[in-house]
Amino acid sequence: MATEEIIIWHNPRCSKSREALKLLEAEGVEAKVFKYLDEKPTKEQIAEVLKLLNAKPRDIMRTKEALYKELGLKDVESDEALIEAMAENPKLIERPIVIKGSKAVLGRPPERVLELTKG
Repeated sequence: MATEEIIIWHNPRCSKSREALKLLEAEGVEAKVFKYLDEKPTKEQIAEVLKLLNAKPRDIMRTKEALYKELGLKDVESDEALIEAMAENPKLIERPIVIKGSKAVLGRPPERVLELTKG
């Protein structure tokens, strides 16, 4: 029986992201690490993740990030514009995000990633 690959959108400098990765490893999961700050996700990838999370763009944005305020994103209504801002500035994306097949979770708290390792 083939198992679905687990992908983690990971920032090694983030303690929550590191903790989520450690939890997956403790479960014996070899997650594919996508360092989204180094290799920027496309607008399409972000839109797909939002669909998997059943979320709106602002749900995965770091709204307390200085860049969020600098770009005036609080007043932006367009989902497309918010997705574009995240694609251009991946620092705005909340982490970690873990994806398995047609499901995804935002690892806040990090223990949420374990939802994808069950069954």
